[in-house]
Amino acid sequence: MSSSVTTSQPAPAQNSGGSKGAPRLRTRKGHVPGRPKRSVLLTVLTGLILLYTVVPLVWLVISATKTQEGLADSSGLWFSNDFALWDNISETFSYHDGIFVRWLLNTLLYVVLGAGGATLLAILGGYALAKFTFPGKRAVFAVVIGAVAVPGTALAVPTFLMFSKMGLTDTPWAVIIPSLVSPFGLYLMWVFATEAIPGELMEAARIDGAGEIRTFFQVALPLLAPGTVTVLLFTTVATWNNYFLPLIMLKDPDWYPLTLGLDAWNNQAQTIGGDVIFNLVITGSLLTIIPLIAAFLLLQRFWQSGLAAGSVKE
Repeated sequence: MSSSVTTSQPAPAQNSGGSKGAPRLRTRKGHVPGRPKRSVLLTVLTGLILLYTVVPLVWLVISATKTQEGLADSSGLWFSNDFALWDNISETFSYHDGIFVRWLLNTLLYVVLGAGGATLLAILGGYALAKFTFPGKRAVFAVVIGAVAVPGTALAVPTFLMFSKMGLTDTPWAVIIPSLVSPFGLYLMWVFATEAIPGELMEAARIDGAGEIRTFFQVALPLLAPGTVTVLLFTTVATWNNYFLPLIMLKDPDWYPLTLGLDAWNNQAQTIGGDVIFNLVITGSLLTIIPLIAAFLLLQRFWQSGLAAGSVKE
């Protein structure tokens, strides 16, 4: 025989006052998937970094609106009584027979030939290292990594001695030729080309009868556009802001870039009988950074996609 035992659970007691008197348990809100977690410390640190970045730019813009006297008589982070921005810009371009325009053209020359050539060499070298196998490839990788770790200032003096032997100092080539070498740009294009160009796509192009040159220009080069823009931005900024290399290579002010020319203007105040033109130095510095800001804003989406290449494995 089988017997069944039925047990009944006691029903929860009903409160005569309804749910009004029942205690409510607080439930902790969980993290909603897809939304980033909030961090007070991270917000504070980001705000400090933003403040550290923006304050010098704000000071530069405000100071460019002041006369030479206004720079000394007013607060650094507020405007003076006289708004002299347009007068400062006009005087910057006309001072010393318009030498600022010559320095600007020199800088553009160094950027177009130096940074443009460095980007082209990085594209060709990175593509070849990523998609072709040849003896000594690991040695080349070690040399590239070692070159990235060496600062440019450490190579400036040996470069000067080498160019002095060849008679190229005090010429534009003394700035352009060293700017053609960008180990970081080569390494970045190497990594980017490895992930951005599928090997199957190259094989399909070769099967269709395309040669290596046609495969590179019609298949690989369009896929390398984000990485190309990224390397171009890095090399452009490095060449545009280059100071130490032109300092030791150039003596003729007619070949100065903007960085060296503005430094020469700034040093005039320390010479006997020299003009004190800090207002023009500040205005020239503002004019110098405007092209870089414009380049970053216009090419930002390509730059960001280039930096994120290879971060996700499919």
